[in-house]
Amino acid sequence: MAEFLEVKNDVQLSEQYELLIKQLKSLLSKDERLITNLANLTAALKQTFDKISWVGFYLYDGEVLYLGPFQGKIACTTIKIGKGVCGTAAEKRETIIVPDVNKFPGHIFCDPDSKSEIVIPMFKNNKLIGVLDVDSDAFNSFDETDKKYLEEIVRFLTEEIII
Repeated sequence: MAEFLEVKNDVQLSEQYELLIKQLKSLLSKDERLITNLANLTAALKQTFDKISWVGFYLYDGEVLYLGPFQGKIACTTIKIGKGVCGTAAEKRETIIVPDVNKFPGHIFCDPDSKSEIVIPMFKNNKLIGVLDVDSDAFNSFDETDKKYLEEIVRFLTEEIII
């Protein structure tokens, strides 16, 4: 696929995700370096959804989550497992949707403009690889539709792309 991304803002959220996923399946390749795939994935998400103020990966090195490819403002460089939304999602092994980050106990404020967040943990062969972190500068930006499709994107990434 050429480096072009078709974005339709005049359709339902589920249709936006379905179009994005179709394109990601052509854009991402197991023959490319991991960092290349993660960088293009973050760019594609940021380009597709206006509600996203920051999107990126925190990768697990066996001790902490460290900052990987992202789109948005500068970010925290490391997060301990069990800390903040990212570390909690990794520890609990489940997606966490936070409608208001001010109400999440222990939220790490890397970006003071962030208002809501969704974090999807990534596993390969039952081992933690990292998390996909998506932020918005508006409250209540993410819902079950986002969860469903972002989990599908992470599943594609971990099952088809990451070797």
